[in-house]
Amino acid sequence: MADVLSQSEVESLLAALDPSSSPAAQDEVRSGDGNSQISVYDFKRPERVSKEQMRTFQAVHEGFSREFGADLSGLVRSIVEVKLISVDQLTYSEFVYSLENPTCFNLLQADPLDGHIILDLNPSIIFPIIDRLLGGGRAQSQTVPRRPLTEIELNLVSRITDRAIKALSNAWANVCELHLKVTQVESNPQLVQIVPPNEVIVLVSFEVSMGDMRGIMNLCIPFNTIEPLAGKLSANTWSTYTQKQPDRRQILNLEAGVSNAGVEMVVYLGATRLTAGELVGLAVGDVIVTENDCHLPLEVCVEGRPKFQGFAGLNKGHKAVRIGKPIIPPDEIVERKLAASGGVAERPGKKA
Repeated sequence: MADVLSQSEVESLLAALDPSSSPAAQDEVRSGDGNSQISVYDFKRPERVSKEQMRTFQAVHEGFSREFGADLSGLVRSIVEVKLISVDQLTYSEFVYSLENPTCFNLLQADPLDGHIILDLNPSIIFPIIDRLLGGGRAQSQTVPRRPLTEIELNLVSRITDRAIKALSNAWANVCELHLKVTQVESNPQLVQIVPPNEVIVLVSFEVSMGDMRGIMNLCIPFNTIEPLAGKLSANTWSTYTQKQPDRRQILNLEAGVSNAGVEMVVYLGATRLTAGELVGLAVGDVIVTENDCHLPLEVCVEGRPKFQGFAGLNKGHKAVRIGKPIIPPDEIVERKLAASGGVAERPGKKA
């Protein structure tokens, strides 16, 4: 009669056939809930940009790649293809150490944002484009010199970066009106430190190809630079930032409705301080002395806000107030002085 296997022997045979059903694996399954999922988080690379915002970055820069590729093709009179490869978030030190040295490292000032943006052009595609602009480019040579750009070559590269800046400003027009300009060009990327090494940046990589020559173009956007625009970068609100022409009928309806709305107007004749005893002792005919001069203008408030200067008087036997000069708010006075001195004034949430 054959021996009957015990339960432990059966489990050992099954474990030998299926490694995933080993006792160690079964203990790991039993130790957790059925609904819980464990995800690895690297504290050296915190994810500060949401997946929704990353999709918006991808949509914005796909339009940039198309426009920049068309402009670059017209500049070099050859077919140049610019294709978006990836949109990632990593630290600034990881981005810098991943670049070649020497390279074409352009530092862009992004007004009205606080901070800079980096546009890195790989030498493997920059030198072929420069060769094409100087009249060459017929021989498909794969040799790329490993040296910094000369002054003449930097002037030619500025024609490329100008077109990249224009296309980038147009791509970001629905989110923010960026005014970009090149403030510094370096060949060694480690010499430029715009943010701390562990600061999170959004890296947008493009592949630029001209014939058989290919190279990488990187756009580095520090998170602290675009943090004020985080609310506008969600995919749900992306379509709401498209510029639309207002309808004339809607404008007239709005003007008619607002012009007929009632507002409360109050004129302050004067103010003084009284004690409780003096207030109780007031009688008919008493005169209250204020600190206001009768010849000075009064304050006319509309909905609790001072709007005009006024002068008290009579009109056909009725008490009346004659409206004088409008009262300018202090913040508007500051803006006017800044504008007169050549500064840029901007209210919170509004463009100057």
